[in-house]
Amino acid sequence: MRPHVEGLRARGVAASAVQLPKGRVERAIPVYAAAIADDPSPVIGGHSFGGRVASLLAAEQPVRGLILLSYPLHRPGGPETWDERTAHWASIGCPVLVLSGESDPFARIPLLRLAVQRLARAELVTYPGVGHGIGPVLEDALDRIEAFVRSLG
Repeated sequence: MRPHVEGLRARGVAASAVQLPKGRVERAIPVYAAAIADDPSPVIGGHSFGGRVASLLAAEQPVRGLILLSYPLHRPGGPETWDERTAHWASIGCPVLVLSGESDPFARIPLLRLAVQRLARAELVTYPGVGHGIGPVLEDALDRIEAFVRSLG
C-alpha cells in the first residue's frame, strides 16, 4: 500500500495504512476500528481483504466515506459467494467509491455492478485489462480517490 499512501499524501490527502492481521475478517475489524478510533469522521478503505474489512466496519459504524479497491466479491471461479460477501453493503450509508479491474478474477464485473446497487451512494469505476490490483492505473485511481475525498468536505 506504500505507493497508494505516498501518492495520496503527495496530492494533499491525509492517508495511512493499517496493518491488518491475516486470516478471518472478524479478527481484522477490531484492529481497523482501533486504528481510526481517534478520528470522529474518517474516510476509510482498502485493497482486496482490506476493503472487505473496511466495508464491514462501515456497515457497523458511521464513516464519512468508503473507498474499495479491487473488492474481493468472490473467489476466482466461485462467483456464487458475491451475494453473501456484499449483503452488508445495504447497511452502508456513506458515499462509496469502488475501483476495480475488469479482468479481476475476484470480481466479475456484471456481478459487481449488481452488488453496487445495494449501496445508497456509490460510484463504480472499472478499468479494462486490469486484474486484481490497480497498479497499472494507479495515477488515475489516486486522482479519483483525491477527488472523492475532497467532495466529502
